Amino acid sequence: MFSQRTLPEDVAAVRDEHASDALVLDCNRDFETLPVPARDDLALLTDEIRPFSASDEWLPDDVPELLRRFAGTDLVVGMPGDGSVAWTHQTSPPVVFVKARVEGSPEEFIDFLLAEALVEIGLNLPEQFLEFFGDRYGEFDEVVPLDSGSTYQLAVALCDAYKGLHTREVFSEWRESYPRLFEAWQDAGERIEPRLGGITREVATGRTDFSDATEFACSAIKHDIEPPAPFSALDTQAYRHHGVDYAIKWAEKTLNTE
Repeated sequence: MFSQRTLPEDVAAVRDEHASDALVLDCNRDFETLPVPARDDLALLTDEIRPFSASDEWLPDDVPELLRRFAGTDLVVGMPGDGSVAWTHQTSPPVVFVKARVEGSPEEFIDFLLAEALVEIGLNLPEQFLEFFGDRYGEFDEVVPLDSGSTYQLAVALCDAYKGLHTREVFSEWRESYPRLFEAWQDAGERIEPRLGGITREVATGRTDFSDATEFACSAIKHDIEPPAPFSALDTQAYRHHGVDYAIKWAEKTLNTE
C-alpha cells in the first residue's frame, strides 16, 4: 500500500531542516482509519506504531464516530476534510502520507502541502484538534451552541488557525530560500482573499453557516491574510500563546451574545 515518495529538491531541503527523520509515503488508496493489513505494511517501514488514545471522558456522547476511533486504539491518520496530504506522529519516525485522492492536483500545491506537513512535524504541533483541546474538548462542546458536526468543524478550524499562527512565520521566510513553495503558499492565500470581505455578512444573513465561515477565515490566517471580525480576534499573538484557553473563550464570547 505504501511506497516512499521521491521529493523535489526544495521539499527535501525542508525535510532536512525541520523533520529530518520523517518518512514521506505515497498511498495507493484513500483512508482515514488504517486497515490492519496496511498497518502491518507500515510497521515494516517504521520503528514503532503507538496510536493516540484518550479517555472516553474527553468526548461528548454525540461526537462523530471517526473522532471516537481516533481517541481509541485505531490508527486514524487524517480526518474528513483534511485533504490529500496528512501526517502523523503516532509512529516513530513520523510519517507524511500522500493519499490517492491527490491525483490531478497541481504539483506545486502538493509540494507545498508536503512542506507544510514537515514544518508542522518539526514544530511539534498537534496532529488533530483532539490533541489540541485535550481533556477540555468537553468544555468547548458545552460553550458551543451548535450540533455535534458543526462543533467538530469549528474545533478543526480553530486548531488549524492555531497551527497556522506558528507555521506562517516559517513560510513567510521562504521567498528567497524556497521561492516555488513560497509562491504556492501565497497563491493559495490569494484565492481565499476575495471572498473574505463579505463572510461576516454572509453569516449574518444566513447564507453561510458559522462553522463554514470559521473554517474559511482560519484558512486565511494560515496564509497570513487577516480575516474580518469576529474572526480577526483569532489572528493574534494572544491566541498563539494561550491556545486552548483563548479558543474556548473566543467561542463562548462569539457564539453566546444574548
